[in-house]
Amino acid sequence: MKRSSRWLFASVGCAVFGAAVPALGQDLGIKAPPQTEPITIINATLHPITANTIETGFVIIVRGNIMAIGSGPPAMKVPGRVIDAKGKHVYPGLIAANTQLGLAEIASVRASNDYRETGEVTPEAWAAVSVNPDSTLLPVTRSNGVLVAGVFPEGGRIPGRVSVMKLDGWTWEDMTIKADAGLAISWPPARAINAPWMDRSETEQTEDIRRGMASVDEVFKNAEAYRLARRADSMLPIDLRLEAMQGVLPPLDEGGSADPRAGAREQLPVFITAQDVDQITSAVAWSKERGLKMVLIGGRDAALCADLLKRHDIPVVVTGTHTTPRRADAPYDDAFTLPARLHAAGVKFCIASADRTAHERNLPYNASTAVAYGLPKDEALRSVTLSAAEILGVYKGVGGIGSLEATKAATLIITDGDPLEITTKVERAFIDGREIDLSNKQSALAEKYREKYRQQKAAEQQKQEQKR
Repeated sequence: MKRSSRWLFASVGCAVFGAAVPALGQDLGIKAPPQTEPITIINATLHPITANTIETGFVIIVRGNIMAIGSGPPAMKVPGRVIDAKGKHVYPGLIAANTQLGLAEIASVRASNDYRETGEVTPEAWAAVSVNPDSTLLPVTRSNGVLVAGVFPEGGRIPGRVSVMKLDGWTWEDMTIKADAGLAISWPPARAINAPWMDRSETEQTEDIRRGMASVDEVFKNAEAYRLARRADSMLPIDLRLEAMQGVLPPLDEGGSADPRAGAREQLPVFITAQDVDQITSAVAWSKERGLKMVLIGGRDAALCADLLKRHDIPVVVTGTHTTPRRADAPYDDAFTLPARLHAAGVKFCIASADRTAHERNLPYNASTAVAYGLPKDEALRSVTLSAAEILGVYKGVGGIGSLEATKAATLIITDGDPLEITTKVERAFIDGREIDLSNKQSALAEKYREKYRQQKAAEQQKQEQKR
């Protein structure tokens, strides 16, 4: 084969493979239709999260929301569908607070990953618009009771805005609960790294750190200046990048000064990823100086900064308990005990999964590991439901999520046991009152090979009968 022919063959082969990747990552399931009739779940053990467990109770779902919840049989008969859940449990749908679901499909195939924009500072990028509603990772995640996700862009210093998404829908618009939940920031290291693998000098690292912090601060200074300029002259051209940051800035009072108490609009949080003590304290000091609402993402050393976090009411998204210690002198169970230590210190937190992205279904087991190492079981369940909803800003009012309460969204699961137990099966799931198909590629493969062995067994029985 000539050299040019070989090059052409390779190029065509790569193009065909690249075109096939999205097809291989395409969920062929049909999305759940809107709720068309009332649904009443009876005789179930209810776990509202905000109240004590109801041993034998009912939930009435109308137009996607919970109309009533209570003990015993309902006081009135509601027309529509009745689900007798005797011996079963009803929980709010689990919430994966920090994921790349819908943005990443096959880690080794760049074309299937859409979680990073070009550039270091891209606050105008919404995670929601890049979410693939046909990702094959969504059905397998739903099948273990995870029905809502906080989707984070990554890469760069300010990679974009966090979105809260339902894990079912025809389009990203159908899936969106809150397109703009806050701004993601990756905080620079606070000190130089002294390790054998580091090939940069302490001076070079220190200069990188200084530039990183200065770049974040400069963006916020520009956003504040832009806001004042637009306030003085509404005809000033709109800067999409700086406009996208206005939601996280503290409101202005009538005199034009920043005042978190001024105005009626909600101030969105900045989700700052930081791990070490120095990083955390630096990020907290900076966010407080700028009047920002901060949520700490990761927080490996958060327990060492507990007083600081509690004093400034900064919640923590613990990014998994299934991780190893990062320092040689750390105890082996450092990650396992972090949620219990935060709880004991009175710091608000929720638990996300360390097993992203194809393994987000393991979220409840990250919480159960925390239970095994000292976290009260009720707090562990809250950490993957209501606490996650509170931190992501989607728990309030009509259509809120994270608990079983009247007027809240009917986003819930019916199980045969505790969802934090690995042996528990999620038997039914509802998102906004729509019953979700819990089948997925893995369940289809399981049924396929069960059928294989059923056929083999039948063939063997037939042979035995013929011998007789």
